[in-house]
Amino acid sequence: MPFARLATATTPTCHIGLGLAAVGRPGYINLGRDEDLGENRSVEALRTRTHDLLDAAYAQGVRYFDAARSYGRSEEFLADWLNTHPGADDVVIGSKWGYTYTADWTTDAEQHEVKDHGVRTYDRQRAETADLLGDRLDLYQIHSVTPDSPALTDKELHARLAEAAAQGVTVGFSTSGPAQADAIRAALAVTVDGEPLFRTVQSTYNALETSAAPALAEAHDAGLTVIVKEGMANGRLADPHAPDLLRSVAAETGLGCDAVALALVLRTPWAGVVLSGAATATQLASNLHAAVVDLDEDQLARLAALAEDPQTYWAHRAALPWH
Repeated sequence: MPFARLATATTPTCHIGLGLAAVGRPGYINLGRDEDLGENRSVEALRTRTHDLLDAAYAQGVRYFDAARSYGRSEEFLADWLNTHPGADDVVIGSKWGYTYTADWTTDAEQHEVKDHGVRTYDRQRAETADLLGDRLDLYQIHSVTPDSPALTDKELHARLAEAAAQGVTVGFSTSGPAQADAIRAALAVTVDGEPLFRTVQSTYNALETSAAPALAEAHDAGLTVIVKEGMANGRLADPHAPDLLRSVAAETGLGCDAVALALVLRTPWAGVVLSGAATATQLASNLHAAVVDLDEDQLARLAALAEDPQTYWAHRAALPWH
């Protein structure tokens, strides 16, 4: 498994990854994008920003980078960076298929992405990813599996994914929505020729949305690498949007709300990689302080009170506008 490369890494930030959802396209649902990105969101402006973030992340010990076909030009930007950094051969590269980017580099598109977990979409997007990332791709994930996803029952798709695994690409899945735990458990039961198909799972988990924790622990115990996304709840756990309770604990640590929020995830025994979705180098540096945050039992108990009902959390997320 490519994540074995991280097991012997010694930098404190090696288990924090950089996700490119916020910088691979001009529009996204994260709060504060006007301040983060400004008005110039041209392809070249975001290519430069992505490369600067990758430079900063690599220099500070980050060794997992996460893209997706639906994150605009994220794979292209990442491929460009890899091609100009041949010495960065110790990084783990992940991407996702299953959504097609349809916003045509605008922020006000009627539809920003279209979901399809069918074999034809897999074949097309696998070829597109291969054209850009080639043999640098370590991990290919089904994007946002839900309990009703045909990807959980499509035997032809499973055979295609098993073929990719036999060729050296680790096969995983990500989850989304209030029933993440059900999707995780259903995916754990998927086998090809008697062997489990999936080797990684990427799920939303943060101080506000903790419902997937038991299923993620089960996935970890089954040998999967767990990747945590949206640890900042799309900016809801960062200044200036963070709840007062989180602000209070952050003040006690002397670090930012973002660092405390990510530290809360990092300390779980099952999280293998926790993603930063930083859009600026300053945000990234602040996020990486999570590796040195030490939360005591009282602080952890207080932060536990932030958890929301999953239905409430995901309804709030669905209402976030694309900026």
